Amino acid sequence: MEQQNYQYQDNSVFVQEKTVSKKFFANVFLWMFVALSLSTVAAFLFGTNTELMQYLRVINPETGKVSNTIFGYIAMFAPLGLVLLMGFGLSRLSYSALVGVFVLYSVLTGISLSFILLAYTAGSVVSCFAGAAGIFGIMAFMGYTTNIDLSKFGPILMVGVIGLVIASVINMFVQSEQFSLFMAFIGIAIFTALTAYDVQKIKRIGEGIEASGEQVLQIESKKMAIVAALSLYLDFLNIFLFLLRIFGSRK
Repeated sequence: MEQQNYQYQDNSVFVQEKTVSKKFFANVFLWMFVALSLSTVAAFLFGTNTELMQYLRVINPETGKVSNTIFGYIAMFAPLGLVLLMGFGLSRLSYSALVGVFVLYSVLTGISLSFILLAYTAGSVVSCFAGAAGIFGIMAFMGYTTNIDLSKFGPILMVGVIGLVIASVINMFVQSEQFSLFMAFIGIAIFTALTAYDVQKIKRIGEGIEASGEQVLQIESKKMAIVAALSLYLDFLNIFLFLLRIFGSRK
């Protein structure tokens, strides 16, 4: 009788842990969906409304030269600072503050993406977005279901990301279209692999959260879900941008 009772309790704990893991995983994708929705709406509003676009760009009436406004520069560069703030300030920021920063980041990123709508046709933007969604979905499924330990590939992928950033900075001065396309193919490969890596890492975080205690489960896991959603959002966004660079049709 005692043995049966022990087995029942053990099974109950196992089911509870599985529920906690799935709930955490669902929260991550929920926040990612929120970020994508906010960015999409912001990009569409600013990209299709000339009055709103005037807050980002101004045209010199004498020379006809287009230049960014202060708000335009903020929209372009502020998201990087917000990413660093969320990454390094996870333990210091409250949950409410982290949510606020995450929402602000999503909106500003969407505003900065509105410049893309001015450069590419709507059809190519939609098709590349759909292609990115397909690639992301396949790799997310693989990362969640595979039994292969992907953690060993993490350092290699991080080196690839750093190399990609350095190469992009160099190309800002070189202005080579062929080199830009080459980096786009490399970027797709890196962030496609990162999607599977990040999903597996998030899955394991969810599986280990219940050992941290009820208070941590209620507070810290919510904060970790936002940061995890940010990593997946960046994976998706980079896949989309690199696809657009390769296959997008300019106006």
